[in-house]
Amino acid sequence: MTLPDPDQVPTKLLAVCGSLRPGSFSSRGAQITLEAAREFGAETRLLNLRDLDLPMYRSDRSAGSPAIAAMNEAVEWADAFLLASPDYHGSMSGALKNFLDHHHRAFSGKLFGYIVTSHEKGLTVMQQMRTVVRQCYGWSAPYGVSFDSGETFDPDGRLTDERIRQRFRMLARDLTVYGGLLRQQFLQDLASD
Repeated sequence: MTLPDPDQVPTKLLAVCGSLRPGSFSSRGAQITLEAAREFGAETRLLNLRDLDLPMYRSDRSAGSPAIAAMNEAVEWADAFLLASPDYHGSMSGALKNFLDHHHRAFSGKLFGYIVTSHEKGLTVMQQMRTVVRQCYGWSAPYGVSFDSGETFDPDGRLTDERIRQRFRMLARDLTVYGGLLRQQFLQDLASD
């Protein structure tokens, strides 16, 4: 099997936003990161779980829902992922955990990055997301972006913290570059003896 040249194939980056709050800051952070990823050459999509209305995961009902079909198509499309969640009591949102519960090996050979809106540092939230991704055979970027919404955005929702803007850009670049390389190598390895 001959694979396309990774320099000629854009990385497909899917952001999954786990906040159910309208105008959430974690979703805004994901949108800013996707904008930067497009500048680096990625194709991007946003899967906002608030709009998807995904049913709770049950192993005896894994198909049949239009929301599940849309989710599965997006996951299959993606080479890399950006997971964005608020910090809810030191953990990711229930909506994001439910999204992750619907998958097992679909994350194999795909790179994940993380954004957390937190008044703390968001470290336990990112660690929990990394743990789930690892159990689903995905790869994790060695860092993520955590921010306090009140210190990072103005009342109109504009990003005001240049340090965080640069971290979003760095994450976008790394997911675009390394996500594409990792996925291409993984597919090459599957095709080889």
